[in-house]
Amino acid sequence: MGRLFGTDGVRGVANADLTAEMALGLSVAAATVLARAGSDQGDRGDQEDARRPVAVVGRDPRASGEFLEAAVVAGLASAGVDVVRVGVLPTPAVAYLTGSLRADFGVMLSASHNPMPDNGIKFFAAGGHKLADDLEDRIETAYRDHARGEPWARPVGAGVGRVTDYDEGFDAYVSHLVGVLPNKLTGLRVVIDAAHGAASRVAPEAFARAGAEIITIGAEPDGLNINDGYGSTHLDALRTAVLTHGAHLGIAVDGDADRCLAADAAGHTVDGDQILAVLAVAMREAGTLVGDTVVATVMSNLGFTLAMEREGLRLRQTSVGDRYVLEEMKRGGYSLGGEQSGHVIVSDHATTGDGTLTGLLLAARVAATGRPLAELAGVMERLPQVLINVPDVDRTRVRESRELAEAVTEAERQLGETGRVLLRPSGTEPLVRVMVEAADAAQARTVAAGLADAVKSALG
Repeated sequence: MGRLFGTDGVRGVANADLTAEMALGLSVAAATVLARAGSDQGDRGDQEDARRPVAVVGRDPRASGEFLEAAVVAGLASAGVDVVRVGVLPTPAVAYLTGSLRADFGVMLSASHNPMPDNGIKFFAAGGHKLADDLEDRIETAYRDHARGEPWARPVGAGVGRVTDYDEGFDAYVSHLVGVLPNKLTGLRVVIDAAHGAASRVAPEAFARAGAEIITIGAEPDGLNINDGYGSTHLDALRTAVLTHGAHLGIAVDGDADRCLAADAAGHTVDGDQILAVLAVAMREAGTLVGDTVVATVMSNLGFTLAMEREGLRLRQTSVGDRYVLEEMKRGGYSLGGEQSGHVIVSDHATTGDGTLTGLLLAARVAATGRPLAELAGVMERLPQVLINVPDVDRTRVRESRELAEAVTEAERQLGETGRVLLRPSGTEPLVRVMVEAADAAQARTVAAGLADAVKSALG
């Protein structure tokens, strides 16, 4: 049986892969692992109610989130955990509230940018931090033990967990977002695309409180339309709205609002690398960029690397995945990191990627400088990047194939110092990802196609 936890929690098709029974079992297992050390889960009586562990539970607006939330809450309460239910809020809001309410852990029900039939369960440790691998492993072990019939300590009487709704969570989170901005957004007209997702109320409210004139699209969730034609994975609607309304910029988040992409006044996409570059320069000027260092993944555009060099900033690169960015940020005490996909982490204000916060900080930079977003994003030039997925190959032999190593060496010789090659085996599928960057788009396509053929020949 494969590992339940992927790179961002447990995900699958709701009610097929991810069932109510699984959600309940995972919640009990999480309570066992993440609850306060030493908490007695037996019948402790009213006088020790305050010692019960506490969990914050939120979700995105997917229809399946309704029954999965019920299962999670039932599992936690049955394991003696008091549940603070915050309703439909972004993933970073649940992380923030887990920390601000000093809860023992948090639970978010979302499949992020995935289509509506999917859903997922993500756990946060105390303080709102993502779980380390060993904690996920312990939760999975406990879950499998329970599934095989091993009993857990079931509290009774006054020992069972209590469930309360925390409607104040919305205002607390929005106030936090607006409160960390370095300046108001007065004078800016901003289009906000909320992906019919978890930020459909939060993002418009935050930008309005910050002083922007807002036009909102993709903010009418009905449980079925999340990420459907809107949001950071479908930018056409944002680009069109920016042009139609003559906006200074547009901001698009994904379904759970942990990532953000943008559009400038001409409707051109501003990706995560460009956003990261803009914020890095702003934070360096403000003296908040720790070590003058930015953390990004190996998939960042070569243009980003060159821009950081020109700006005199250091770059730390990690494997693909925001969890690896976070790990490196924690290890070095760095304050800014992110991915091309729009996961941007500003550790002074958030413990995870926060799309609404990223959009606010980007807009604040535009307002503070009086410069158009296109000009600010011009700090880096995106080099042409070609990505080819090569399926049905043995991804485990990428590093040991001499034939493939020779093909990569030849590709790097052709590209010289103005290009880059990256071969990356997929972590979940039998395929290898071929990424090539070059100053010339035609050359990037030619080299990528040749490498894809080499992968098929060497690993097929």
